[in-house]
Amino acid sequence: MDYSRKQRRVAIFQRYLQLLNGPWHRPASIAFVVIVIAHLTEHVLQAVQLFLLHWPRELCRGGLGYVYPWLVTSEWLHYLYALIMLLGLLVLRPAYQGRAGFWWDTALVIQVWHLFEHGLLLGQALAGYNLFGSHVPTSVLQFLVPRIELHLFYNGVVLGPMLIAMTYHILPAPNERPACDCANLILVRSRQQGNDLNEAANNYWL
Repeated sequence: MDYSRKQRRVAIFQRYLQLLNGPWHRPASIAFVVIVIAHLTEHVLQAVQLFLLHWPRELCRGGLGYVYPWLVTSEWLHYLYALIMLLGLLVLRPAYQGRAGFWWDTALVIQVWHLFEHGLLLGQALAGYNLFGSHVPTSVLQFLVPRIELHLFYNGVVLGPMLIAMTYHILPAPNERPACDCANLILVRSRQQGNDLNEAANNYWL
């Protein structure tokens, strides 16, 4: 009974994975990148508060963090977001092929390191012991670059390759065969728009 239940769960997981890398890939990718951009926006707001408004670092919490400070101070929340982001990159990866796959993998590798850094921060918060004699939890590169600037960089440098990958994905080279129909949707719309323009031009000259 347990084995058959496990088989059913595996089959359900595989089915959803196929859907997310098939007909659901475009909306799933768009939703995912919107979440990433929204999170990056919070880090940009922190940088604005720090460098343009000249607020003290401890008060630079972004938009939501200014209203709900625990969003910034909770290492658990930061770690879970980094983990969910890595899982999103992994789940949507199969449909990205060729050049798109290379850039998506680039984002994925960077996010693995980003998650490791957040794991260090969470571990210190749970253990009550901070690295490098710091008075707050600190990561490896945070020893060289302050946290606000570092995590703005991390989130930006993950988003960049993602956007490049999505561009190559919807505009693949002739020898690339994406596993989903995202590129076909663009081609169909382009052809439809071309047909509409031709029809309008023909009607104009009639």
